[in-house]
Amino acid sequence: MPNPGARWKATDNEIIEKYPDGARRIRFVPTKAHLTPEAIDQLTKNYLIAVEQHKHDALIFIPLAILDFLCIHPFSDGNGRMSRLLTLMLLYQFDYQVGHYISLERIFEGSKESYYETLEASSKHWHSGKHTVKPWLNYFWGVLLRAYKELEERVGIITTSRGSKTELIRAAVNRRISSFSISDIESDCPGISRDMIRQVLRKMRDEGEIVVSSSGRGAMWQRTFK
Repeated sequence: MPNPGARWKATDNEIIEKYPDGARRIRFVPTKAHLTPEAIDQLTKNYLIAVEQHKHDALIFIPLAILDFLCIHPFSDGNGRMSRLLTLMLLYQFDYQVGHYISLERIFEGSKESYYETLEASSKHWHSGKHTVKPWLNYFWGVLLRAYKELEERVGIITTSRGSKTELIRAAVNRRISSFSISDIESDCPGISRDMIRQVLRKMRDEGEIVVSSSGRGAMWQRTFK
């Protein structure tokens, strides 16, 4: 990347919406560059206070922390991707593990229009502390509900359909474009044992559908793309 990482933004930035005809519109003006370190420090302190005093309300203060992070927009690039990594990390800390099995990144990407609309609605007047957080909270909760629903449907398939474990493993393998490990397939197939996954992988290998791309303890597999 041309811009150095691991540091706060050096210049002010803006969140700009671009239209097909080339027109542009400023959606939001984030925190000024010289105020960013202080803003992130305050965000961290506020979050720790929320954890200590309201630990049972994690599904409220986690999305609010992410909203503040996005409004500060502390990096010159990659703020959206970093916010989604932070979302996973904070959810894991409170044992919301759905991101291990269902890609929240995919759901955010698939609802990009709603993502930007609700983010814009909840960021208005953010600098003065008079913003409305409800649109963003509703959107964030909707993403989580969709993820848990997908997980429930997958687990339901595993437990109710004869032979579906094998098909679920095969489907997980066939979605892989690059090399993958057994752990990768485990993440895609919650509730299926590693021994079962190994059995299916060996059968697919014998049938020429996959090959071992690297052996040893951390063995990697690769589709043959016949």
